[in-house]
Amino acid sequence: MKLNDGGIRLMFEDMIPQVEEAVKISRSWANNGWSMGFGPKSAEVNSLEAAEALPVSFIYREDAVNYWHQVELLGNDAADSGEKAISAMRSGDATAVENALYLSQYIEKPLAGKTSTWKSLYEALKEKTAECA
Repeated sequence: MKLNDGGIRLMFEDMIPQVEEAVKISRSWANNGWSMGFGPKSAEVNSLEAAEALPVSFIYREDAVNYWHQVELLGNDAADSGEKAISAMRSGDATAVENALYLSQYIEKPLAGKTSTWKSLYEALKEKTAECA
């Protein structure tokens, strides 16, 4: 991706704190959670901690624990890619930044409607790179 150097440096300087915050948020998706129902009565189990605290006799406990573990894995994978984006921003590698943020928002897609941590950042990057081109 060819962008004017001054514009890209300023854009990345502005975006680094946003991506750092997204990394923190992403890593805590399973801990902070969101409203999530399990079973035909939609019993609310809103975080990994809540799922693991359910009694073994709760029939949907395994589903809840598995869901929140999956959220934890997705959050960490998206955050890892976000950290690669930060590194690429610091080195000025626009292509690597775009690839890393694309991957983060792609990883987040199964959780659409629950979080848009990465989607909004990726869209902002695409907008800003179009302005700097």
